[in-house]
Order: sequence, then C-alpha cells, then structure tokens
Amino acid sequence: MTQTVALKRRRFLIAGLTCASTLALASTARAASIFPFIPDHYTFSQQQVQEAVARKFPLQRTASQIFDVVLSNPVVGLSPDRNRVTVRLDARLSTPFMPNPVNGVFTLSSQLAYDAPSHSVILMSPTVDDSQVTGDAAQYNQQINAAGALIATQLLDRYPIYTFKPEQLQFAGVNYEPGTITVLTNGIRVQILEK
Repeated sequence: MTQTVALKRRRFLIAGLTCASTLALASTARAASIFPFIPDHYTFSQQQVQEAVARKFPLQRTASQIFDVVLSNPVVGLSPDRNRVTVRLDARLSTPFMPNPVNGVFTLSSQLAYDAPSHSVILMSPTVDDSQVTGDAAQYNQQINAAGALIATQLLDRYPIYTFKPEQLQFAGVNYEPGTITVLTNGIRVQILEK
C-alpha cells in the first residue's frame, strides 16, 4: 500500500510540474506578444515613413544662387530590389534666365542607416534618380538636375524617418539595438540585436 501512495504522489508531482511548465511558457508567449519586435525585429509601415517625410514639406530653397525651388507633395515609395526608399517630389523652379517658372518632378532614392545618438532610422546619401520638367527648360536640364541633387542632399540626408522610443529597445532589463535594415514591399524591417 505504501508503494501505491508513493506512485500516486510521484504522478501528482509530475502533473504539477507539467502544468507549471505550461503556465510559464504561456506567460513567456504573452510577454512576446506584448513586445513583438524583441528580440528578432521591428517593422514600420510605408505610411509611417510617408508621414515622417511629409512633415518636411512644402519648402522653398535657392539652389546654385540662380534657381528658386519650391518642393511639395512628397510621395514615398519602397524599392526592395535595391533596398532603398524613394521619394517623388513636385518641384516649381524659377530663375531670372527663364521668363516663366517651370514645373517638374524629382524622384530621389536613399539608402537607410541607424543613427545611434538619436535612436533613429535615417535617410542616408539620397540621390536624384530622375527629373522631369515641363515647358522651355530643356536647355537647363543639366543645371536643374544639379540643383535637385544639391537640394536632396541638403534637405533629406540624415533625415529621420523613424525614431525608436527607449522602451522599444529594452526588455526584461536587457538593452537592444537595431541591426540590418531591410526594405520590404509594404514596410521597413529593422533587425533588433542584443547589445
């Protein structure tokens, strides 16, 4: 009879340990669902990037001391095949050398980087991929491209498109930092690594 009691106690203890393990796993899974970006990755949407870039526009600048340029209506695109973000901007250019202002469109692209001091994902080294102007500006196309490149570099280089909150890079007393940044078709994925 003593053996039967010991066997029952052993089964009871094993069942209790199994139940405790299941609850611990469920608790861990619940914590992971609260912090879905730790420790693997965090993804922010194209719309979030669009909103961040739109805050910068419209704006007016003088380029090369001869072009007054107004840039507006940014449209953010994602180019996963090149791992770059694109920004299409409407432009209005005027210069003393042309009788009427010229309307055009600049398409820029930029790689992404992480800026540790500001905890931000930033646009890095934007370039003008395409420029189209209307009207009698064909003879000034080279100068217009140069002005667009200068403005893109001045205005969007190192511009933050997403800033991490401190609590997004900490979990259970462990500090994390962004790693590889990948442009997807519907957002930007940032790998999160333990420091």
